[in-house]
Amino acid sequence: MNHTQLPDTECQRQAFRLVGRWPVCLLLAAAVGLTACANRQTPATDTASPRANWTERQQAALAAAQLLPEGGTYQSHYFDWHDHSRQRNVQAKLYLPQQASDAQPVPLVVFSHGIGGSREGYTYLGKNWAAQGIASLHVQHAGSDNKLWSGSPLALLSRMQEAAQEREAVNRVHDLRFGLDRLLADASLATRLDSQHIVAAGHSYGANTVLLAAGAQVEREAGVVQLRDDRIKAAILISAPPFHGEASQERVVAAISMPTLHITATGDNIAIPGYTSNHEDRVRLFESTGSLHKTLVVYREGSHSMFTDRLQTGGPALNSLVKAATVDLTVSFIQSARDGRAVVPRAWPEKHRDLLAQFVTHTASP
Repeated sequence: MNHTQLPDTECQRQAFRLVGRWPVCLLLAAAVGLTACANRQTPATDTASPRANWTERQQAALAAAQLLPEGGTYQSHYFDWHDHSRQRNVQAKLYLPQQASDAQPVPLVVFSHGIGGSREGYTYLGKNWAAQGIASLHVQHAGSDNKLWSGSPLALLSRMQEAAQEREAVNRVHDLRFGLDRLLADASLATRLDSQHIVAAGHSYGANTVLLAAGAQVEREAGVVQLRDDRIKAAILISAPPFHGEASQERVVAAISMPTLHITATGDNIAIPGYTSNHEDRVRLFESTGSLHKTLVVYREGSHSMFTDRLQTGGPALNSLVKAATVDLTVSFIQSARDGRAVVPRAWPEKHRDLLAQFVTHTASP
């Protein structure tokens, strides 16, 4: 992630001042956005472990994680839309598999980036999915995208504060809805996509966006805020922070009924003076989600930003292995979503056993 470089001590000092006066908002966006400070440490070296054929596996994983498919395997389509109803620009990038056709429509994922990200992020997912026959629309959220890192460093925190407001959290969900509306109205593309089984995916702030689009509900004085998009049939939630400030986390996500895949790591920490969030928060969110079919994957060690395109965080060897395993995991989940189950094959946890701290699958009858 490209961002204005602040000294770590100054970053922490400003974060402390900001968190102290932060309004109670829908999301833990402040912590997520400032994770860049916490994760700018020198990358940790990988400790000795019993992982077999580490070097060979690392090389294979790096090739998969940084997959640069042959030019003919997918197409990139860029969109610069304008939502007149909200007077808001919505940019997006579509990774479209070459084999997508009217006769062979491909699965579709709509992806939401973390705070400070853009449509150009998470390429290791978009490119790998496309190479496996899955299209993905990466939506850029104008109020909380990479423009936060532009301009005066002195105004950075005010920009961050604006990005964390509840109205922006709601706008992000509407960005996903608008992006799907426009994409599926494009006659040249819509028939090449399977619009009946759309999966939503997101990382960090983007995971909270997906939770809302998947049916999470928050209570306000005016009533329950309901933003579910019924076109979405399953959800992939990577490093989802808790819904900060809500009286009952359980009630917020209990209404989600679609299949969900929750991904985190034991080192998936957000650390800010006055507030911390770790992988246990993500585990509790998984436990509270009302999905009939849901899976939790907790990798060993790692970091919060390991799931972005950054290759050094969490240790470069582990980082590449986790990226490759996550591609493998999400491809299986997305493909199985077409039959309404969205499950992880039994062989996956065995294949990646040396990377896992925890793997849980819950399946219930409707």
